[in-house]
Amino acid sequence: MKKIIVMGVAISAALSTAAYAEELKIGVSWSNFQEERWKTDEAAIKAALNDAGATYMSADAQNSAAKQLTDVEALIAQGADALIILSVDKDAVGPAVDKADAEGIPVVGYDRLIEDPRAFYLTFDNKGVGRIIAETVVAAQPNGNFAIIKGDKGDPNAGFLLEGMMEVIGEKVEAGEIKIVGEVFSDGWKPDNAQKNMEQILTANDNNVDAVLSQNDGMAGGAIAALAAQGLNIPVGGQDGDHAALNRVARGEQTVSVWKNSRALGAAAANIALDLASGTALADVKNAVKWSGGENGVEMNAIFLSPTPITAGNLSQAIDAGHISQEKACAGAMAGVAGC
Repeated sequence: MKKIIVMGVAISAALSTAAYAEELKIGVSWSNFQEERWKTDEAAIKAALNDAGATYMSADAQNSAAKQLTDVEALIAQGADALIILSVDKDAVGPAVDKADAEGIPVVGYDRLIEDPRAFYLTFDNKGVGRIIAETVVAAQPNGNFAIIKGDKGDPNAGFLLEGMMEVIGEKVEAGEIKIVGEVFSDGWKPDNAQKNMEQILTANDNNVDAVLSQNDGMAGGAIAALAAQGLNIPVGGQDGDHAALNRVARGEQTVSVWKNSRALGAAAANIALDLASGTALADVKNAVKWSGGENGVEMNAIFLSPTPITAGNLSQAIDAGHISQEKACAGAMAGVAGC
């Protein structure tokens, strides 16, 4: 029935997407809500769907790949006309896409790659994020012993971020100017796992670590806690624009947080889901490009948004954009921080 409805919508060119949006239900399968940013993403998706008159439905997989599959089945049973999936595990999510495809329900792979041509890929330029983190940290610490705190091994973004980082530091590593003294995955992207990993790296190297490339802000916070326990304050990079991280930037505890405007990503996901649910083909989504940079080289339709590095020199950008209040960003700030 859903296939027939979608086909009918595609044929009825005279009828607008907005008219159908009032009847549409968009299901969102979240991998988890442990990270601050997902709440911002969710608010943006809800707002965009509400503006269109569509219905928002969601489920939290709590970092369980098995639960995510049952969550997707439940969202389909509840009448979802399109799905937005923030995957727990790139290899385990395939049956969810199969189930949606069998029901004629389009899928948006949200922020994390679902390498399947039947899914639309929406994210930020994660390789670019990795480059920015490394470039900013290397500008502050051009050589020495570096630690790399990676995200979950089941998330393709961890690989993309590392690729970007290595594009910046690879030659320095080969030349012996930078030595990687620790490179480790952190299960679930959890800050406490990152802290334990950082503690182990410090112990193994007698605290002789000069800089840290962390793949997100939560883990950067865990690494910084481990460093602080040893009386160390060294350049640390992260991403997501978490409020705590931006305050650490202002206080001089974190060098950079690459801000990916979650409001823009969430709004884009909602609008793409509405278009697909209304019959728009994946390749016909506005601003879509062909991309095949995944592990298996599968060609997909995708949109990549551009991130913004936030440092002490431009913290005002996040404040002026309403992402964080001046009071929260600038508490305890060191002298000379932009916007404080």
